Amino acid sequence: MAGTLTDSDVAAIAAAHEQARVTVQSITAPSFQHEGMNLDDAYACQRAWVDLQIANGARLIGHKIGLTSRAMQSQMQINEPDFGALLDYMAMTDGVVIPAAGYTDPKLEVELAFVFHSRLEGDRLTLTDVLRATEYIQPALELIDARSYRIDPVTRKPRTIVDTITDNAADAGIILGGRPMRPNDVDLRWSGAIFSRNGIVEETGLGAGVLNHPGYGIVWLARRLAPMGLAIEPGQVILSGSFTRAVAAASGDTFTADYGPLGTVSCHFS
Repeated sequence: MAGTLTDSDVAAIAAAHEQARVTVQSITAPSFQHEGMNLDDAYACQRAWVDLQIANGARLIGHKIGLTSRAMQSQMQINEPDFGALLDYMAMTDGVVIPAAGYTDPKLEVELAFVFHSRLEGDRLTLTDVLRATEYIQPALELIDARSYRIDPVTRKPRTIVDTITDNAADAGIILGGRPMRPNDVDLRWSGAIFSRNGIVEETGLGAGVLNHPGYGIVWLARRLAPMGLAIEPGQVILSGSFTRAVAAASGDTFTADYGPLGTVSCHFS
């Protein structure tokens, strides 16, 4: 599939997303203005936006994988996951207080984070390769946001998958907590969490909800990066995909994800 956008289109879309992030003002989804925009276009715009942020001083620390459940793929009319970049300013720790006004439409998802000690590269990687290269796994929450309107205020139409991918797969933050553990010391398919907002359980889920094993998302990511000449590098953090639905966050909300033997991770929105 070849992209349909010009270089100037890509640059303008990237700049608009950065402006939306900095000013906390949502923009019209780019697919509404560029009919025929496809996945290649979306990833080109995402890369341009990430490159713009890196040029302004941000540092790449890893990647996130999204749309790992069949239900979400069907909803977004796609047959594979998507991915985005994790940048250093997104990293937060357990118990962090997050200003809700700093985001246009914040939501949280429950995930497992993989941290790597070895490089993962190529399109023939297996789950065993991923587990061997993993230094540890750790409970995490992903903060997602929408720099382009999820629902257009004029047409009331939802944004599409190309808009989400352009928007760095909705990535806005990563909160790490709990207890790091080696991947062979825990059954990742059966690792789950109880996710509460203000003391009320909103979601529960198991790691098997992510492609039957969270590591398969990372296999997919490494294979997806290979044609771009990219790899998962030592020290990088990969969010392997949510095994609950996203839960909306507002000022005054406190969230806790209880991962059982892996511990808890929490945050509060001011």
